[in-house]
Amino acid sequence: MTASLILAALWVLAATGVAFLPMRYQYIPGLALLIAAVPLLVFLANQHSVWIVLAVLAAILSMFRRPLKALLRHWKVLK
Repeated sequence: MTASLILAALWVLAATGVAFLPMRYQYIPGLALLIAAVPLLVFLANQHSVWIVLAVLAAILSMFRRPLKALLRHWKVLK
């Protein structure tokens, strides 16, 4: 197993741990996980195929669908 897949698995475990927190305590660690997802995707892209990166991106977007939708609505991209 490569280092990027190990980091991705640890990222998933951290996201699961954050999901157990009350909502008011999820904002800062959730934002940190969302920011950390970008370099993780780049690292995965360097070591693996595009299909693995797309699968991980789909998982990330699935976990953060509501915060990302709210952020896009805040930026007035979505109505």
